[in-house]
Amino acid sequence: MTESAPIISIKGLTKTYDNEHQALKGIDLDIREGEILALLGPNGAGKTTLISAICGLVSPSSGTVTVAGYDIIKDFRKTREMIGLVPQELTLGAFERVGNTVAFSRGLFGKAPNAKFIDDLLDELTLGDKKDNMVQQLSGGMKRRVLIAKALSHEPQILFLDEPTAGVDVELRKDMWSIVERLRQSGVTIILTTHYIEEAEEIADRVGVIAGGELLELEDKKTLMEKLGKKQLVVELKNGINTIPSELGEYGLELANDGLKLTYTFDARQERTGMTTLLTSLSQAGLVVTDLNTRQSSLEDIFVDIVKADA
Repeated sequence: MTESAPIISIKGLTKTYDNEHQALKGIDLDIREGEILALLGPNGAGKTTLISAICGLVSPSSGTVTVAGYDIIKDFRKTREMIGLVPQELTLGAFERVGNTVAFSRGLFGKAPNAKFIDDLLDELTLGDKKDNMVQQLSGGMKRRVLIAKALSHEPQILFLDEPTAGVDVELRKDMWSIVERLRQSGVTIILTTHYIEEAEEIADRVGVIAGGELLELEDKKTLMEKLGKKQLVVELKNGINTIPSELGEYGLELANDGLKLTYTFDARQERTGMTTLLTSLSQAGLVVTDLNTRQSSLEDIFVDIVKADA
């Protein structure tokens, strides 16, 4: 594999299930070595099917997937040992001990026993003191950490996280983000699926938007926000109003419930944003402005716009 080649390359990938449901519709995607890629989309978008196909758990209907140049079907054993997968469901034996289940996962991939590696891995995931606990004694968040430990037990180059923070509290979610960042710094390529917008916004390098089995958008996070993000000017008024004056109709303003704020949405990339004429029009309408603030659209706004445009 050359220096510039993607670590995962997907071409024309489709999947149609026996019930005729087409879960993937011609996905083309290259994933760069060492990046964090967030696949963002609503439930049923095709995210889990895509991951399952790459990991060899679901047979594609058509198309190809290569991992470090190896075909996932012809070279299944080779590609699978390069991949760690943390599934969405908490699939763990209740009566297994934490250390044993992680060590067992390592053995499944033909790796020689390495007690120090397992101990260090458990410590990294703040599971060191739970090593001898049975899985059933752990909280949901701790069980998810065990799944990550199992996925990393054979030292994979690529880690898939399918909805890694579904059902966990905000504090644990932020802990998980820190773990993901540390893994990336150690050279692991990470692909996560999520429908939490803030998750993608916080940790991803690139964001892919999936809906209806199609990859609608794929960009560096910063580029995506610049390309599709709008800016908003929030105008604070000295005196509240009940309705927006008719002479301001052309600006598409939104009035806050308290009547003291007007929001104007504009495209910052345009040479003329309309802000200057808006401020003049506000004055002519007899409105006294006390403060102005601008804000960039969030990834959530962008996501909603993309999915709406495709509907």
